[in-house]
Amino acid sequence: MQTSHSEYLKLATVYLKSARDAFVSEKLLAEQWQELNYLSKPGLEKSISEYENFEKILLNNNIAIKYFPKNSKTRIDAVYCRDASIATDHGMIICAMGKEGRKWEPEAQYQSFKTHNIPVLGKIESPGSLEGGDVAWLNRTTLAVGHSYRTNEEGIRQLKAFLSPIGVKLIVADLPHYKGPQDVFHLMSILSPVDKDLAVIYPPLMPIRFRKQLINLGYKFVEVPEAEFESMGCNVLAIGPGKCIMVEGNPRTQTALEKAGCEVLTYSGQEISIKGGGGPTCLTRPVNRII
Repeated sequence: MQTSHSEYLKLATVYLKSARDAFVSEKLLAEQWQELNYLSKPGLEKSISEYENFEKILLNNNIAIKYFPKNSKTRIDAVYCRDASIATDHGMIICAMGKEGRKWEPEAQYQSFKTHNIPVLGKIESPGSLEGGDVAWLNRTTLAVGHSYRTNEEGIRQLKAFLSPIGVKLIVADLPHYKGPQDVFHLMSILSPVDKDLAVIYPPLMPIRFRKQLINLGYKFVEVPEAEFESMGCNVLAIGPGKCIMVEGNPRTQTALEKAGCEVLTYSGQEISIKGGGGPTCLTRPVNRII
C-alpha cells in the first residue's frame, strides 16, 4: 500500500530534474545565476558530478526515479523540482510560482504528469501563488503550509478548496520577513519531518503558534544551530522512517539526528545545493511512499 501523504515513510517513487537538464551549459548558468539570486555561479561539470552522487544514494536505497525532461522555457531553478507541484493520494496539485523567474515550471511538470498518466487534482491559478517548498505533510490528514513571499493567501485558499473534500486539514504557518522577497525562504527552510514524531527545525525563525501546533501533534525536535542554517542543515530529506539525506558539512545537526536514532546519509552539495539555496528536499518531488 502506498501514500503521498507523508514526508517520512519509505520513499518509493520520486521525480527529479537532473542538473544536466536544468543547468544545460556554462553559458546558461552565467546568464541566469545572478538574476535568480544564487550565491555564486555553479560550475556545470562539478554540478553534474554532485548530482550523480545524489542520484546514486536514491538508487542504492531502491527508490524508483522518474525525470522531468529538458525544457527550453524553464530556467536553472528547475533543478529544485519540489516547488512546482504537490503530491496527494488523489493526484498532483500544480503550483503557481511566487518567483517570476520560475513561472514556467508548473506547466512543464503538468505536461510530464500527463505523459506518464499521473492524475492531477487541480491547479493553483493567478492571483494565487503556492510553492511546494512551503508545504509539508505532518500526518496523513494534516498538511502544513507556509504563508510566505512565495505562497500567498489566495494560493492557500485554493489549496484548501482542493484538500477539504478529501479530508485533509491545513495548518498555516505565517513565516517571518527574514531576508525579504528576493530570498529563497520556504516553510521547509525551517522544518523537515524525518519520522512520524520527529522533525528537524530551525528555532529562531519558527513561528511560535506553529511550533506549539507541532508539539500538540506529538512532535519532538532536532534543533539546527545558527552556524549550520545557511549550509542547509535544516533541509533534510527522509527516505524512510528515521533514515535521511542531508548536505555534508553540518556535523552538529548530523550528530543530533544520529543521537535521536536516525541514520544519516550525506552528499557534497556545494554546487547544486548551497549556491542555489536548495537542499535534498528541494531537489526532489516525492510521489509515493510505502505504508
